[in-house]
Amino acid sequence: MSFDFDAAVHLPHRMQPGLRKLAAGATQLTPSTGPRAGVCRHLREKLAVLGAFPDQALLSQAGFDAQPAMQALADHAAAEHADSFAQRDGQWLAPGLGWALDAQDQPQPLGSGPWPEVGALLAQLPRPWRRAALLSLAFAEDFAVLDAQRGTLPWLAVALPSMWAPEEKVGQSFAQAHAPVADNKLLIDAAPHLVKLVTGPQRWERFVWTLTAHPRLHGHPARVDPARWAAGLSDEALAAQTWFRTERQTFIPVPGRPEGQAQAVFTILVQTTPLTQALQGRQQAQRLHDALASMSEAVLAYRGLSRAREPLLRWLAAQAR
Repeated sequence: MSFDFDAAVHLPHRMQPGLRKLAAGATQLTPSTGPRAGVCRHLREKLAVLGAFPDQALLSQAGFDAQPAMQALADHAAAEHADSFAQRDGQWLAPGLGWALDAQDQPQPLGSGPWPEVGALLAQLPRPWRRAALLSLAFAEDFAVLDAQRGTLPWLAVALPSMWAPEEKVGQSFAQAHAPVADNKLLIDAAPHLVKLVTGPQRWERFVWTLTAHPRLHGHPARVDPARWAAGLSDEALAAQTWFRTERQTFIPVPGRPEGQAQAVFTILVQTTPLTQALQGRQQAQRLHDALASMSEAVLAYRGLSRAREPLLRWLAAQAR
């Protein structure tokens, strides 16, 4: 897991920015294929979402030019993972997927094209979205553009949202996008400073987490059962049906922007791990217990944890002992 447990699970639990500078040499992207990609879970779910619901995942505010941000993301991907993404003579190539886009954005197989679904999907998407889709499929992260001048999210390529609807967030300000979040005062008050900070030249990262009954990476609220856990489960049975859902979020600066018009590409890496496998030892079990115990009623309701908290606390306490 590319998730820093100690940095993310803080006590007491508060909805806060939690930004930290990226360490020198730290990577921001994760190839969706290859030896570290497991069974290519992110790729498979993204293919399903982009094939069935592209209008809810690939979104742009009218008139917004995403080309500088897209090029910055492509350059960063090529520099960080040359074996997974490359640029040559106007082409974008994703060797791990077995596909490329030529200078006219037409899909072209590379060798045998190990993922035929990728070529079919790229061909059916509108041409302006094919390069964004290729990057989205080549890497596990979702992407958004943060514009400093207006403080908004004018462009999104988000196939794996965590219980929020991307089509409702495009064009919103940072404060508007976080308005539904419970106990959000720290986030909202810090919004102008945060936007200025993360669209500057420094690279930043932050982590968020929750506990959920939903194992999928794709968590669009229109396709998630709001009932969560079944009633009457024992502590052990409920814990066995609980997933530790995490996000690593980073910001890639877009170079060459005029003063006052800075932008950053916002990356979101979602992971879900069975709770019974997510904790490394008693100390982490105790820390997660204490963080869950410190959540306000508003946060518990927002995250759908009100009914599950007590059995989860008992189970975590048992693991800590």
